[in-house]
Amino acid sequence: MESFKMATLIFDLTVEFCQKFIDRKSRTKDQMEQAARSGRQNIAEGSKASGTSKKTEIKLTNVARASLEELLLDYEDFLRQRKMKLWDKNSAEAQAVRKLAYNKNKSYSSYQSYLSNPESFANVLICLIHQANYLLDRQIQRLSQDFLTQGGFTERLYQKRSQLRN
Repeated sequence: MESFKMATLIFDLTVEFCQKFIDRKSRTKDQMEQAARSGRQNIAEGSKASGTSKKTEIKLTNVARASLEELLLDYEDFLRQRKMKLWDKNSAEAQAVRKLAYNKNKSYSSYQSYLSNPESFANVLICLIHQANYLLDRQIQRLSQDFLTQGGFTERLYQKRSQLRN
């Protein structure tokens, strides 16, 4: 699942970012790491629930999306408060980072050249979060459509029981 891989990368990079650039005693450090962790964990938990409850899967995927949105704001705040540049989505830097998402074997090392300073590091994470949110939006849309057309697990069981009785 692509959104889970992306969320894992975001979590790992956020932990590193916080270790390097956020005071370890700061509440912001805990908040950022927990938002990144929540994004990753809720995707995994939602995927696990998919076999028995589409409703739960949709709910947890939405929680993951909200957690990543919170993390996005933390990175934007980081840049703004330090008077650092937020890359425009059409900037050469942002486009280069977005292109890396199409590499089949993308990993931490794919982004390493951007992680040397706080401004670039934060902007890379902003790009990654936007990409993950896009994937999650599409996933939520598909899950919702599937739920509308196919119903939930309990509903499908009831239909099967009804068919067997008739």
